[in-house]
Amino acid sequence: MADEMDTSTDIAQQPEAMASTDDPRGTKRKADDDLVGNAPRRIKALSQTVVNKIAAGEIIVAPVHALKELLENAVDAGSTSIEVMVKDGGLKMLQITDNGSGINKDDMAILCERFTTSKLKTFEDLSSIGTYGFRGEALASISHIAHLSVTTRTKDSDCAWRAVYSDGKLIPPKPGGSAEPKAVAGRQGTQITVEDLFYNVPSRRRAFRNTNEEYSKVLDMVGKYAIHCDGIAFSCKKHGESSMGVAIQSAAKTIDRVRQIYGNAVANELIPFDIEDQKLGFKAKGLITNANYSIKKTTMLLFINHRCVESTAIRKSLETIYSSFLPKGGHPYIYVTIEIEPHRIDVNVHPTKREVNFLHEDEIIEKISDAVLEALAAVDKSRSFLTQTVLPGAGVPSTSTALPATQASSSRGTAANTPAKASQTPKRPYENEMVRTDARVRKITSMLPPAASSSASGDMLRNLTNDDKPNGESENDPQPEYEVIDANRRVIKLASIRTLKTEVRDQAHEGLTELFGNHTWIAVVDEWKRLVTIQNGIKLYLVDYGAACYEFFYQLGLADFGNFGQMRFQEPMPLRQLMDIAVELEKQAEIEETGEAQSDWDGVAEQVTETVFEKREMMSEYFSLIINDDCEIESIPLLLKGYTPYLAKLPTFLLRLGPRVNWEDELECFDCILRELAIFYVPEAVPDPEKIKRQVQTTDSDDAGMADTADNIPAEIQEQIEVYATRRKEIGIALERVLFPEFRKRLLPSKKLLNGVTEIANLKNLYRIFERSC
Repeated sequence: MADEMDTSTDIAQQPEAMASTDDPRGTKRKADDDLVGNAPRRIKALSQTVVNKIAAGEIIVAPVHALKELLENAVDAGSTSIEVMVKDGGLKMLQITDNGSGINKDDMAILCERFTTSKLKTFEDLSSIGTYGFRGEALASISHIAHLSVTTRTKDSDCAWRAVYSDGKLIPPKPGGSAEPKAVAGRQGTQITVEDLFYNVPSRRRAFRNTNEEYSKVLDMVGKYAIHCDGIAFSCKKHGESSMGVAIQSAAKTIDRVRQIYGNAVANELIPFDIEDQKLGFKAKGLITNANYSIKKTTMLLFINHRCVESTAIRKSLETIYSSFLPKGGHPYIYVTIEIEPHRIDVNVHPTKREVNFLHEDEIIEKISDAVLEALAAVDKSRSFLTQTVLPGAGVPSTSTALPATQASSSRGTAANTPAKASQTPKRPYENEMVRTDARVRKITSMLPPAASSSASGDMLRNLTNDDKPNGESENDPQPEYEVIDANRRVIKLASIRTLKTEVRDQAHEGLTELFGNHTWIAVVDEWKRLVTIQNGIKLYLVDYGAACYEFFYQLGLADFGNFGQMRFQEPMPLRQLMDIAVELEKQAEIEETGEAQSDWDGVAEQVTETVFEKREMMSEYFSLIINDDCEIESIPLLLKGYTPYLAKLPTFLLRLGPRVNWEDELECFDCILRELAIFYVPEAVPDPEKIKRQVQTTDSDDAGMADTADNIPAEIQEQIEVYATRRKEIGIALERVLFPEFRKRLLPSKKLLNGVTEIANLKNLYRIFERSC
């Protein structure tokens, strides 16, 4: 306080000094201090350590940036396999191992010095650069902010060489030792280990609080290059864990790489596009999702001259195109790779090479946007496929146009070849082209509680275990308890499964895929012939749901191979007893068909039981069919949650695993088991209870001369009729609420299913019939 009073007194006593001060803020200081402050500062050169750390901070901002530089170096080295290991999100350790050409021992002394490179010699070389790295700053920057070690071996070297770096120079691994590279055992290629990233930049290190988030960024970057770099195997995992975050084989195709990283939901909706313009000196291609897929945020993988970059202009242009096709708030998945003549592009405009500049940018973006728009619009063009018809006057199969998109799809812009402008008034459709149903509308039946479980499966379960319940117990027998295995999903890399999946995709029929993907459920027609009706657009179809379910469950088995849920029985079932029941059923079927048993069934049950029991480890690992040491079945595979197969078919399913499966060939073995499993899961044909009742009444009437024998139906037949009625109701609910909704999302119908789809009505034709009758 005294100091302040003294200061104010000095100022008051020196008005001339105060007036001479030209400080705009009116800072209180003395005249002597003012002269010192206005003195010119001397210019000094920064120390090389500060310069290097500033450069490193511009290039390596986070662990993912270090990873990107090292990945690009590995690809430039001609690697066909790249392995990444991460600890604490890359802050504690980031290790990249490749099998590329390696680094010559004589070059290791200057490996981490700034601006040392094998890819650039003169400034003019920048106009034709074709590699990822070229400035020689990546390893130098990393060595200034982390502990860096390199182990490498070339093709001609007898051993590998290991060196440790700090601040761009070789240092001894241990104090007092030699800094020269040390000979060690190692395979061809290079392994770079980055430890304690940002250890000497504490402010930067403290900014990373969530290591899991950094690991997610690392996985995302590895996934991007794994999708783009064909012919290169990629893997990424956390240190100390056996499971892989990313695992891509070198032979995997681009769409299979997308499927493994982003899932089936994306891969099943991808459509390709391709464009080339010699005048502008570029060509582009990619994979984009159609209007059936949308997410809350755009996922875009952009590569320009094989370099992963970002472009706000390209992103906004493509998002504008999709805004006419997707619902409000929906965004696409986009993978685009653009190749531009090297002399038209400048890659040296950003420290991390995240952005690039190229000539004719607006024209090229416009061309790409037009190609994407054309690809999206082409999805909604009419397609032709062979169908059967039972309309009057038509006795041979005819080729009809594929099913138009539903009105719900049209409202999103998918039904038009080009998006309509907002200013245009939509044209009113004719009455015979209007669809009066909407698959998105909730039906009142979906609000009702599910029906009680049929006693049919429970009765079969009792019969199999020889555990009859006392009289008077409830008929609603408890169903087997089951659990779904969702955690720790395994990645199956078997070549046989990949081959089978490829065959399914190759045999898919586009027209039928559109039919099942955009259908509206109508009703069950016949549970004995297994027929239902569905609608698509203005057409009505009769579908063999048995054939559709067979393809669906087979594809479901392939998709979830090795990751099935388990339907665990309350009490294990003896395998041999199930085989005896199956053999007896087969004998009865032969006798009913031919009058006598044609096959020799002696010893069959025992032989098949031994075969299945011998293969129980494989069946448990891949199919969740668990058989204990006492030869009892503890669980069977659960393919679809919310749907239980008819357990009376279980004995036959197990018996068919014996003679029908080729246990010596992996592909044929898995294919046959999956097909038998699909047959087991297909809903069985159920007779019409009313028809059985009429037949019984007619027979009794003829025998006894009675006019009405409804009350004289035998009790066992009456009970069977009730079981059939309940089972038909269960099947109808399962088809409407579980199976056909899943068909929309997951079924890829093949050309063989054309025989199971029949067009039975067309609204336009019905209008013509009505007009003629009037």
